[in-house]
Amino acid sequence: MSRYILRRLLGLIPVLFGITLAVFLLLRSIPGDPAIVLAGERATPEQIAALRTQLGLDRPWYIQYFAFLGNLLQLNLGNSILSGIPVFDEIRTRWAATFELSIAATLVAIILGVPAGIIAAVQKNRWQDQVTIAGSLVGVSLPVYWLGLLLIYLFSVTLKVLPPSGRINFGFDFQPITGFYVLDTLLKFNIPAFFDVIAHLILPALTLGTIPLAIMARITRSAMLEVLSQDYIRTAKAKGLSDRVVILRHALKNALLPINTTIGLQFGTLLSGAVLTETIFSWAGIGSWIYEGILARDYPVVQGGVVFVAIVFVLINLLVDLSYAIIDPRIRYQ
Repeated sequence: MSRYILRRLLGLIPVLFGITLAVFLLLRSIPGDPAIVLAGERATPEQIAALRTQLGLDRPWYIQYFAFLGNLLQLNLGNSILSGIPVFDEIRTRWAATFELSIAATLVAIILGVPAGIIAAVQKNRWQDQVTIAGSLVGVSLPVYWLGLLLIYLFSVTLKVLPPSGRINFGFDFQPITGFYVLDTLLKFNIPAFFDVIAHLILPALTLGTIPLAIMARITRSAMLEVLSQDYIRTAKAKGLSDRVVILRHALKNALLPINTTIGLQFGTLLSGAVLTETIFSWAGIGSWIYEGILARDYPVVQGGVVFVAIVFVLINLLVDLSYAIIDPRIRYQ
């Protein structure tokens, strides 16, 4: 097992190398100059040129790239061109917000998607199955930004029952501990703040979790249908076991591998795909931060943010692979 983990971690090196090179070249192919953004509209060409020299942007791209790699090996992601704050510090203060939102969206997908897939498989070709298939198609097709704005209009503007943006109301005297506001409010026994944080979390979690929910329902349905057609399921039914025991103890247990894989991949995708959701709901996470960096051509911010997300994504996939051995004891890693 340890050798397998070591090989996977070593495999992270070429992956990160390819990601950093792709991001680096894509950023420099986008029209715009961070020196112009930083200098302002009234800056003279001489001032802009001096700023480009100061930032090292006048050097050939490959020299800039290897300088970036050298700093990365020293765990130095550079400083934001606009704010001057170290990128590492920005990530340290924002990652918990993105993780909290992604965890909530994943829970939405699991709690609603897995039961829907099970019911659709058990009730194959009946109205429950048709509703699940139609609902999953609609869920996958909905644009995130459109759904987010629709939910804000319905629940914040019209019904006025949920806040439209942010993570907590400014009226609370609240100092975060871990950065996970749900956990922090519980640690401080601040119950009113806890419910306020939950209220702020509902709309962005629903928006971000809709597509994974639809995918989860489809994958669960397919996995359950395959398992339910196996001989041992018919044997279990012939023994007189109740449908509940057959479905939950025998069928679902053996359908967990593809479901588990989907959960892991979707969680990793949510971390990197929360840009629109965080922007719509003014959520101070990694996604909205990278988006602002792209608009401002803040190269260190975008490069550092993408590298961080890539590392987390690869590590989550590693954890998913390792969990196979727990779910199915027949699987062994060497």
